[in-house]
Amino acid sequence: MIKIPFEEIVLKINEKTQMSTIEIEERVEKKMKQLSGLISREGAAHIVANELGVKIFEPLSGKLQIKNILSGMRDVETLGKVLQTYETREFMRNDAVSKVASMVIGDETGTIRVVMWGSQADNAANLGLNDIVKIIGGYVRENSGRKEIHLNDRSQLLINPKGETVNDVNTEIKGNRKEIKGLNENDNDAELLGTIVQVFDIKYFETCPRCGKRAKPTAALFECAEHGNVIPSYSYVLNAVLDDGTETIRCVFFRNQVERLLSMSQEQVMRFKQEPAEFEAVKNELLGTITKVIGRTKNNSMFNRLEFVVNSVDTKPNPEEELKRLQGS
Repeated sequence: MIKIPFEEIVLKINEKTQMSTIEIEERVEKKMKQLSGLISREGAAHIVANELGVKIFEPLSGKLQIKNILSGMRDVETLGKVLQTYETREFMRNDAVSKVASMVIGDETGTIRVVMWGSQADNAANLGLNDIVKIIGGYVRENSGRKEIHLNDRSQLLINPKGETVNDVNTEIKGNRKEIKGLNENDNDAELLGTIVQVFDIKYFETCPRCGKRAKPTAALFECAEHGNVIPSYSYVLNAVLDDGTETIRCVFFRNQVERLLSMSQEQVMRFKQEPAEFEAVKNELLGTITKVIGRTKNNSMFNRLEFVVNSVDTKPNPEEELKRLQGS
């Protein structure tokens, strides 16, 4: 099933009708109340769009720009430039060793992670930064709210195909600037700017190398609920408190965002697992750092508090842009 984010539905309605975002969201809330909460916000937005005569999804064929790739799509063809590559990992599958590798690619409309399974993982050894790759026959899944293209033995990955070019890559992720005191539960794509005032130790945990979900220890190995016994990979999470002058909030940084926050590689972050005392100096350097983050809020039911799950980190926000924002220009 193809999933279209709520924000994209609102944007499509706005483009077709010129209605304001506030008016569209009010109509959606009204529709949800009419249906007594039996429908999701996305479902209500689809109904509002239909009532206004706005077609949200039109089947796309041929080579897609990254911004047009949606969760649930199959046989996807796209073109992008390699922005980051990750190490190949091995895991057990049906009593045999298999492997997986991944990379991030981008075009002028955005970026997306590409996961290569089985024999496709062998391509990782031939990939370099800024290589152009053409993907044919990929399928799209959602992982922690982010879209990913997955490649299997029926997919094709062409490296630097003749005659193909990619324009300037758009790596910018935009969010809706909010004050911490104004955050609500389940706010998506919110942008915060503040100062890091507290940093906690990194927590490491075992994950399934196939799906990235937590792997639980068993008597002999580790077990994934979906893929059975696996040789685990490691991931990590870091919590830090952000203060924007209105309030503070605990921000949760998972693997890639930890690396961006610390400006470190996976190997460097994993070193602190064996030498945790060395992380103390890094924690002290982070204190007082002005940081911009984009992500979503969630309620931590154990502590009954809002937390901010980070999807994008900018440790060097542009001061000129921030000054213009303050001046309202």
